[in-house]
Amino acid sequence: MMTETTSSTIEIAGEMIKPGEIRLISLPLPRLYDRTELAMPVHVFRGRRPGPVLFVSAAIHGDEINGVEIVRRLINLKLLKSLRGTLIAIPLVNVYGFLNRSRYLPDRRDLNRSFPGSEEGSLASRVAHRFLEQIVSQCTHGIDLHSGSNHRNNLPQIRCEWENDAELAFARAFGAPLIVHSRLRDNSLRQAVHEMGVPILVYEAGEALRFDEPSIRFGVRGIVSVMRHLHMLPARPRAPKGESLISRRTFWVRAPISGLLRRTCELGDLVSDGDKLGYIENPLNNKRTPVIAQHRGVVMGLQNLPLVYQGDALFHLAAPDGDEDQIVDSIEAFQSLVEDFY
Repeated sequence: MMTETTSSTIEIAGEMIKPGEIRLISLPLPRLYDRTELAMPVHVFRGRRPGPVLFVSAAIHGDEINGVEIVRRLINLKLLKSLRGTLIAIPLVNVYGFLNRSRYLPDRRDLNRSFPGSEEGSLASRVAHRFLEQIVSQCTHGIDLHSGSNHRNNLPQIRCEWENDAELAFARAFGAPLIVHSRLRDNSLRQAVHEMGVPILVYEAGEALRFDEPSIRFGVRGIVSVMRHLHMLPARPRAPKGESLISRRTFWVRAPISGLLRRTCELGDLVSDGDKLGYIENPLNNKRTPVIAQHRGVVMGLQNLPLVYQGDALFHLAAPDGDEDQIVDSIEAFQSLVEDFY
């Protein structure tokens, strides 16, 4: 893991960026098949004073565009004039998928299952390798931005794996409504970065191919909060409201039959074992079958597409620590923050 010094110089795509400089670097990628040149945009903000080197990445899945807007707003904040250390912001990692409105690359691979990659491998493998070698290798911390996939909407949440209080404090600093203990997935960016000794948070919020304003605002606010925690930005004069819920277990509620889903719950709702989360209706008659929660938990993700098959994952529940009053108070506190950010 890199430790920045006052005289350190960061090099990306052969360009040197010195302390005090702000640069937009084009990291070359393999061309399109019509030979059109393609590049990954990399925004580099370097403070004059030494400090951590944080990367913020978005659109590793090309259809998850909330992160693209989060990065756009982040790099336009006047707060960055007070930056200590370095911010490396990458709004489009999977440029190919973004152009095609697709989660995947043209070779039909998932970039987030292609790390650490190889310079001689598949297209996905080459992009993953270039991202690690050119950017992550120079960083001390990371935040990766995601949204729900396949017509699913996610409550703003941090996913990470913590082994000590310092790592949990890093996650808490983001200030998301929910922190989920999530095991490392093979060949994911999170696993590769973890093996490089770089602490990383994954922010999940909203739905693919849709802008969700609260998710975007929570994202910008959370990144700024992390940067304050790392002393990259001045401390906030007042502490933010709300305490993140901590969940070490999550559960999926699946469709008992095929049909048309009618939800009766929303993101952030606290449900109990036996509660009805919705109904699946037979489109040919008036019969309907309830969808029942099998565990107590907070609705952290749900299916938006009403057309479902038996066995489809419909609701994702988190089982947070604390009693019911604490959980409800925490969710309500975060809901009050939607109009009051950074």
